[in-house]
Amino acid sequence: MIRLPQRKARSETRSAIRRTPLTLDRRQQIERLASRRVDVLVVGGGVTGCYTALDAVTRGLTVALVERDDFASGTSSKSSKMVHGGLRYIEQGNLPLVRRSLLERQRFRRNAPHLVQRLPFVFPVLAQDGVFDARIAKAFEGLLWTYDLAGGWRIGRLHQRLTVPEVLVRAPRLRADRLKGGLLYYDSRTDDARLTLTIARTAAHFGATVLNGAVCRGLIREGGRVRGATVEVDGREIDVHAGVVVNATGVWADALDTLSDPGHRARIRPAKGVHIVLPWTRLPIDGTVTVPVPGRARRATCTRWGDVVVLGTTDTDYDGSLDEVLCTRQEMQFLLDGANTAFDADLTPADVVGSIAGLRPLVGGEEGATLDLSRDHDISTDAHGLVTVTGGKLTTSRHMGELVVDEALKVLGRQARCRTVRLSLLGGAGYDAEATSATGGLGAHLGERYGTEARFVADLFTEDPSLAEPIVEGAAYLRAEVVYAARCELARTVDDVLSRRTRMRVFARDLSIKAAPEVGRLLQRELGLSDEEVARQIDDYVSGIDREKTVLMEELS
Repeated sequence: MIRLPQRKARSETRSAIRRTPLTLDRRQQIERLASRRVDVLVVGGGVTGCYTALDAVTRGLTVALVERDDFASGTSSKSSKMVHGGLRYIEQGNLPLVRRSLLERQRFRRNAPHLVQRLPFVFPVLAQDGVFDARIAKAFEGLLWTYDLAGGWRIGRLHQRLTVPEVLVRAPRLRADRLKGGLLYYDSRTDDARLTLTIARTAAHFGATVLNGAVCRGLIREGGRVRGATVEVDGREIDVHAGVVVNATGVWADALDTLSDPGHRARIRPAKGVHIVLPWTRLPIDGTVTVPVPGRARRATCTRWGDVVVLGTTDTDYDGSLDEVLCTRQEMQFLLDGANTAFDADLTPADVVGSIAGLRPLVGGEEGATLDLSRDHDISTDAHGLVTVTGGKLTTSRHMGELVVDEALKVLGRQARCRTVRLSLLGGAGYDAEATSATGGLGAHLGERYGTEARFVADLFTEDPSLAEPIVEGAAYLRAEVVYAARCELARTVDDVLSRRTRMRVFARDLSIKAAPEVGRLLQRELGLSDEEVARQIDDYVSGIDREKTVLMEELS
């Protein structure tokens, strides 16, 4: 018998709890978008835009959220997948950001316990070529005490010193000849794409209209003020009238700001971050291990995620296309060199099974390294009433959404109290992480992705027993998850499912190619797609991966 997480009693006024699955019919969402004026129109379906929509709708405002591609398809699915305070910000002297981040980390762990899990971080202390050597390890431990006191203690564990054997238990392939011990502290990790999607779905649960594949083509003005936008969705143009428009488009924010004010001066400075994915058998670790990167100030992290390890990240200026960001051979080799410096693993490009490349929407001047630019958010309202949010980080997205809605309310001339501080996301209310993890197998797999809503996915097995089978042999994801994604998560394409509803493209890139035809078949059955459309989606997906692998393996010049 499959044991799934059960819901405990909790006030529904403060939590998103469903007794039946939240189905999201695309045609109904489009008609809602076309048929009513809203108080707040959010443009951009990343984590900040989604939390802005959730905050606004739970304050009693009417809300629409439009995303030109897919929820979290930009930066919000390409992060380091950490929900953390940020030790580096203490080193930079930004203690207020650390305090705020640690507070928000705890709120995520309470409001979305199925998606945000505690994660141990190990800092090896090496005699040479380490993140830090024995001379400065004591000073760094002082930073860890500051971190604990600033709010790290809320996770239930304080940092501690590790002996050499204790470090090797967690990372047996570390080069022991240079190892002097280690330091251990705790933060959290999350599936960033599913977290963003869950926030969007929770907003829909409370009444917001949410749509992906909805492109903002222009702004609507009334009396010189921005009062809506023209949105193109599925070949149809819709004028969406709103009391206030929020620009939450991340690295694309300058483009929408310029539509509002042609004299706008660009202020977004994109910073590129890449990660590569390796088999856990090639780099066996427990939790996260921080390693040096030769010749660079930034540390890299190796984080276990099931049967793979995610290694990253870089932090460099970027001036290429915002719509196609790929990991290069040089960036991959840079990370492999860092790992090989610390581990006796002899990692090569042939070991890489996936890659992630994204852009951070930093706000700053033209001078200095992106590593040194502030990760604080910036919220502003231009002379025409367009509210824009930029910068920030995934961990503080709830707080950013709160502040954005505060600003939007000023434009509307209204007041309403924020209600998201203790608001559980869908699947989070009553979820018991320890009990679910202890079940193992299918129950744990579904529970850690859907929380208490896992039962709705399992219900599909009764409808069609074949849906309990993996999408493709060797995959952890089930056919039922594809059907659920189409019915309840606004998945439209093969890429939506394989890149974000599941994470096969990231964690099992080659296997995902084999899965694409079955995903296409299931989507065709659910969405009524034509044979030609399914074939096009599969071809686009495979071509995208071919392009990714070609750039990744190009010879260094």
